[in-house]
Amino acid sequence: MQTFDAAATRARLPMAPLIAALRTMFIAGCDVPPRQVVGVTADDGSIAGHVLLMPAWQRGAYLGVKVVTVFAGNTARGLPSVHAQYTLFDAATGVPHALLDGAELTTRRTAAVSALAASCLARADASQLLIVGSGRVASCIAQAMACVRPIGRVQVWNHRAPGAVALVAELRNQGFDASVVADLPAAVADAHIVSCATTATQPLVRGAWLQLCTHVDLIGAFTPQMRESDGACFQRARVCVDHAEALDKAGDVLQAIAEGAFAPASLHATLEQMCRHERPGRSDADEITLFKSVGSALQDLAAARLVVEGGGA
Repeated sequence: MQTFDAAATRARLPMAPLIAALRTMFIAGCDVPPRQVVGVTADDGSIAGHVLLMPAWQRGAYLGVKVVTVFAGNTARGLPSVHAQYTLFDAATGVPHALLDGAELTTRRTAAVSALAASCLARADASQLLIVGSGRVASCIAQAMACVRPIGRVQVWNHRAPGAVALVAELRNQGFDASVVADLPAAVADAHIVSCATTATQPLVRGAWLQLCTHVDLIGAFTPQMRESDGACFQRARVCVDHAEALDKAGDVLQAIAEGAFAPASLHATLEQMCRHERPGRSDADEITLFKSVGSALQDLAAARLVVEGGGA
């Protein structure tokens, strides 16, 4: 069985080939049972973190299973909030084929999915990117978005300023014109793409701040209790999701529904439908678009296949 540590997994997942592999997988499809999410209780009975189990397979090819732990409190401990392992099997025999670093795979495929969605939903000349958050996924967003749009300026806002400073330094080393911003409303109003990758439980981005033509990319809020945007964002936008599961599990969506700001019937498209050209992406230069992702085992399988087959090396 092959083993790919974090460095080896990262090296085989360059953004442009990964975005292409994801598009191919969304078009081809695979079997994806519902994910299982279990809360891990602390001594006081509160939820300390979550465990996610995500399987998927392509008949006659590969079967993959990812086990993920998400502990938001790790940020205060100086640790990543997400840890994961991914095991790839032969779909016909169940024989283990490879073990991959799940955290690296998750980080990169998550950013790549946002970029794939932006290729359908962001204005063609989008050049100003605002990143809300400074964690692992946030650190990959600019690189991913630059594969599909002419990103010229990147601004970073984070609730802890040192995190934004560190990410900006990293982005500058990658050649981006990056800067820290403290005024979030002004930064949102100035951006062409607003990408949120946080573990927030209260809205960070307000619909009233959005200018016409903006694309909003919501990556966090994978549980009903989490939230990165308010209901006005959904009211003003053409709303798309990576997977229909978002309508049942994503905090941004569920809370907007509860407030009467969004109705599931008004969902414009899933990413699969846009990749297959069954539904259009952006159709009006002035419209506001919103993409909510919750992640999918399909996405993991596409990335894992790219790693083991060396298509991105």
